[in-house]
Amino acid sequence: MLISALILGLLGSLHCVGMCGPIAFMLPVNRSNSLKKVSQIAIYHFGRLLAYSIIGLVFGLLGKSFYLFGIQQQLSIVIGIIMIVVILLPHKTIGKYNLSKPLYKFISKIKSSLGKALKKKTADTFLTIGFLNGFLPCGLVYMAVFGAIATGSLLEGSIYMVLFGLGTIPLMTTAIYLGKFLNSTIKQRIQKAIPVFVVVIGFLFILRGLGLGIPYISPAPIVETASSAMECH
Repeated sequence: MLISALILGLLGSLHCVGMCGPIAFMLPVNRSNSLKKVSQIAIYHFGRLLAYSIIGLVFGLLGKSFYLFGIQQQLSIVIGIIMIVVILLPHKTIGKYNLSKPLYKFISKIKSSLGKALKKKTADTFLTIGFLNGFLPCGLVYMAVFGAIATGSLLEGSIYMVLFGLGTIPLMTTAIYLGKFLNSTIKQRIQKAIPVFVVVIGFLFILRGLGLGIPYISPAPIVETASSAMECH
């Protein structure tokens, strides 16, 4: 399941360029020194990954609480259904229930801090920009968060989000160097592939929750495995 986070990041990075591209384009990188430019971009990405890892820890903890109550499998099924429903529902319907609305004050503070950071060129600026960038609302990040919850673990939740972030790095870095470089045809194809893959991930989470005994895809519940072993003895 962790691999799905990396693929989601890779496929969804075009969306990330669209959402966070303006921030990436405005990074105050050193244009005259290639080595400094590379290090500054690397620090920016590290800041994003750090933010994603914290988000993964928080939501992994939430998933762990469900696991302790013995409902991790049901949670995996519910999350899979939510991911599929979100993709299939019309955008207008989802807009009515925008989860970002209660966080507008928090988001406005992040944007304000980002604006100030983008005007500076100190070493810590790129870490700050990347870190704040990681907390900006994004539909794909929400999908990754669902995956972090389904892991039912602090560590795996954090790793899931970091892998998602790593998947976005290649295209985001290319965007910083080349700006608007993809033609509309390629963009449309990738945009069409994103919802398809999210639906596939949703089905994988549902299969995982069903516990059909399929290795790696739908492993049998630990309780059932343990009880079967006891019966054999």
